[in-house]
Amino acid sequence: MSLLKPRTRLSNARSFLSDGRGEILVAVATGWFLSIGVRLAYPVLLPFLRRTYGLDLTTAGLLLTTLWLCYALGQLPGGLLADRFGEGTVLVASTVISAVTLGLVAVAGSAPVVYLATGAFGFGTALYGVARFTTLSDIYPDNDGTAIGITMAAGQAGNTLLPLAAGGIATAVTWQYGFGLAVPAFAVVAVGLRLVVPARTSSATSAVDSVSLETARYVGSQLRRPEIVTVTAIQILTYCVWQAFTGFYPTYLIEIKGVSEGVATGLFSAFFATGIVVQPLTGRLYDRFGIRTALPPVLSVVVASLVALPFLEDFWPIAVGTVFLSSILGYGTITLPYMTAAFPSDMKGTGLGFLRTVYMTIGAASPVLFGALADRGYFDEGYLVLAGLVAVAVALTWWLPEQ
Repeated sequence: MSLLKPRTRLSNARSFLSDGRGEILVAVATGWFLSIGVRLAYPVLLPFLRRTYGLDLTTAGLLLTTLWLCYALGQLPGGLLADRFGEGTVLVASTVISAVTLGLVAVAGSAPVVYLATGAFGFGTALYGVARFTTLSDIYPDNDGTAIGITMAAGQAGNTLLPLAAGGIATAVTWQYGFGLAVPAFAVVAVGLRLVVPARTSSATSAVDSVSLETARYVGSQLRRPEIVTVTAIQILTYCVWQAFTGFYPTYLIEIKGVSEGVATGLFSAFFATGIVVQPLTGRLYDRFGIRTALPPVLSVVVASLVALPFLEDFWPIAVGTVFLSSILGYGTITLPYMTAAFPSDMKGTGLGFLRTVYMTIGAASPVLFGALADRGYFDEGYLVLAGLVAVAVALTWWLPEQ
């Protein structure tokens, strides 16, 4: 019996990666590593951008809102294009656009150009967001939570390493190089995706091949289902919290907790490094127990951690608190596979893209609002407000159907 379990696990792992699925998983995960990692370098580079362009906390928050609002607005087009032209095609296009627009951020000579180029970069990376979920849902119909969890863990590796690298480069040389050196990396990933990922992973039949009243009614009927409405409300609340927290955590540590920029960057990277472990675990919990059982304990840890944060002093308590705060990175591997699988195969990209546009557009407002609150001296109180939003999300899980 002792030998059977390792053999069974090895067999399951081989099956999970067989038939070219392993290469696709690695390629999609690598693209997400770069896409999300570069976006999360913005909070680390925010103090440098503030000094360069004379931004206060509110206008710095507006830059983050520009990034994430454009990322939100690109979700629905990304989903529509994935359904219409194929998931692999959209993944490659997103990566190419990201390379070009990030290059513009790096060479921008004024704040308005930085805002415009940042918005274009956000929109370009948005096209990747929906297509990666639908690709993995198609490739792994029985283990989508695990596959998406692994991909999101790769994203956390990007969030751990790329902000740390960008911060080190900005300190040693200049912040522009922190962005500019990622441009060739995007180009290499685009080539890899083109070689490995099929142009289309879903059925050739799409609900959005034509625009008609009947199509709109069909899509609308799916979006109005009670479980979709409830999980979207949960996603709106948790995404607002994620946006505000990640956008200002390094700045909060520097200005309120009194740590150095290097220590703040290290703690921010540790936050995402813990997510590398958290996300596959929560994805597995979803696969095994379903959303209604797996989600409440994860969100409850988030509530307790946010409430405790303003009261933590000195390095080690803050470091331990940062580890517990990383539980916020685990909710997406539960809610997003649920949202993806809830739609019929002929409109997965469109349905998920629409919902991501809704909750991300609302969530994009949270950095500028949080920054305005911090500018008025309520930085600590802002985290208590975030804890309240997550508590409401916990309560909403009771309205999700049993699985």
